[in-house]
Amino acid sequence: MAQNIYDDPEFFAGYSQLPRQVHGLAGAPEWASIRALVPDLKGKRVVDLGCGFGWFARWAREQDAEAVVGLDVSEKMIARARAQTSDAAITYEIADLETLELPAAAFDFAYSALTFHYIADFGRLVRMLHRALRPGAQFVFTIEHPIYMAAAHPRWWSDEDGRKTWPVNGYALEGERRTNWFTDGVLKYHRTLGTTLNSLIAAGWTLRHVEEFAPTAAQIAEQPGLAEELERPMMLLVSAQR
Repeated sequence: MAQNIYDDPEFFAGYSQLPRQVHGLAGAPEWASIRALVPDLKGKRVVDLGCGFGWFARWAREQDAEAVVGLDVSEKMIARARAQTSDAAITYEIADLETLELPAAAFDFAYSALTFHYIADFGRLVRMLHRALRPGAQFVFTIEHPIYMAAAHPRWWSDEDGRKTWPVNGYALEGERRTNWFTDGVLKYHRTLGTTLNSLIAAGWTLRHVEEFAPTAAQIAEQPGLAEELERPMMLLVSAQR
């Protein structure tokens, strides 16, 4: 079973205060880049894996999606999503993505944001999703970039010139990573960029777009703190087609 850190009260309290949880999709710097990858959703059946508070699910319905299923392992996340949603075409369910099985050819589009790095068996998950989507359907997801999460102690340090530097060690050693984020012992799974993309190819997906997200100059001008994101990629954005 995937670690359900989001139901930890301390973690949930801190996580709820993140700009992307307070302001929704508009609070995520990478949203414009993600939006450019999402196809026309009119009349489509959508599944959101790791739906959190339901921000994307509600947005998909605003784009005239026929129906949306939001899945999350966290009871607290699902409860908040249900409380913030008044749309009978959106269904939220508690689900463990490590063991999830969806009906064959049930969806026209799959989406996931910053969830799959919590999943140990990524290969199984993307094979299952390939079966669950109809031919020609697209799949867009984001994860923490492998460079960002590889290090044993991921944090900024200063080099000899005083420049912010992000450590990369143990990159080829895939598997568990434990970090302290709002609470101690948050479990994630590091996979190299090659493993991530090749798992999709092996499952039958065709890669459409791969982006190592970096903020634009305009975003940095508005939020100077984003400038540090130019030093290393924090997020990987992927679009694939069945």
